[in-house]
Amino acid sequence: MAKTKNKKNISVEEKLRALYRLQTADSKIDAIKTLRGELPLEVQDLEDEIAGLETRISKFKEEITELEKNISDRENKITESNNLIKRYTEQQNNVRNNREFDALSKEIEFQELEIELQNKKINEAKKSIENKHEIIKESEEKIVTKKEDLEHKKNELNNIIDETKKEEEELLKESQKIELIVDERLLTAYKKIRANARNGLAVVPIQRDACGGCFNKIPPQRQLDIKLRKKIIVCEYCGRVLIDNEINTPLEEIQKRIEAEKEQRLKELAEKPKRKKRVRKTK
Repeated sequence: MAKTKNKKNISVEEKLRALYRLQTADSKIDAIKTLRGELPLEVQDLEDEIAGLETRISKFKEEITELEKNISDRENKITESNNLIKRYTEQQNNVRNNREFDALSKEIEFQELEIELQNKKINEAKKSIENKHEIIKESEEKIVTKKEDLEHKKNELNNIIDETKKEEEELLKESQKIELIVDERLLTAYKKIRANARNGLAVVPIQRDACGGCFNKIPPQRQLDIKLRKKIIVCEYCGRVLIDNEINTPLEEIQKRIEAEKEQRLKELAEKPKRKKRVRKTK
């Protein structure tokens, strides 16, 4: 309840300052992430590629084992066929009629065709094994190259992380701390604008009489309202929260400075020598 009360009691000016501080912290975090660039994605892609190649090699090795078993089975069948041919040939020497001889001849012919078929399948399997071995070799070479590339990119990424880790952690803590004093509705709007903005800017100052986000002109009266910090004003074109360039300077100080500048200007005008009036001569 205390936190909710504090959020409700906070002034618009304080809310704007909090949003500006939050934007500053988040922008610095974005800059750190930009410094890392595409390295995290590249590391992930390389790891996925290596895992894919290793899975492929494992699958091919299983297929080679299966093909070798298949070749062994077919060689056994050839041995069986050769034994049958030998037996049928011996039986032909003891046939009692042509009918038995022709039947045995057909059996021999069938076994010879079976041997031919098995040899064909064995050759196909051996060729497939050879192709798979070549693919495995190429894949293993690719893995070596990609692992070297992965190690290089990981080292590069780790160096950047080590250099920016402490700063990022501090910025994240600051960002979370500021979020506690911004009411949920405003915070939700801020995050939504950030998510839709290409550069992550949800809070922008006025620059050369224009929005610092989309660069569309802002009318003078609207600029004055923004400087007064009495209400939260968003750009009517891009929806970003608009602030004045001196958001961190209290209004009292700005007003004092303006009054001082006016007094100085009036003093300068008073000290400036008056121009003598020219007297027109009469004829």
